[in-house]
Amino acid sequence: RMLFHITTGTEDPTRAALGLLVARTAIGAEHDVDVFFAGDGVDWLRAETREAANGVGTGDIAEHWAALVSGGAAMYGSGLSAKARGVTSGGDVVLSPPDKLVELIDAADKVVVY
Repeated sequence: RMLFHITTGTEDPTRAALGLLVARTAIGAEHDVDVFFAGDGVDWLRAETREAANGVGTGDIAEHWAALVSGGAAMYGSGLSAKARGVTSGGDVVLSPPDKLVELIDAADKVVVY
């Protein structure tokens, strides 16, 4: 089980896209994948934001997102970070408290942060 913790927001779409690309690659290699968005990373919960963003050499954020969802990745977002940034819905993402992140870290074999 791999946990990808995405804390990078719109200030660096290349780094955020890289994290999602690696998570997507892990799904393709048949790993169980969880993705947790926190801090500025919750900006990606807005469909219009991810549809407008591409990483330099790391691909299309909306495309990676769709592949993760269709590949069965469990997607979570910090409810506190979302509230602080005016994000009221997670769409494919379950808005969660900090103890969910602790649970995911504890269950993961590997944790990767972007």
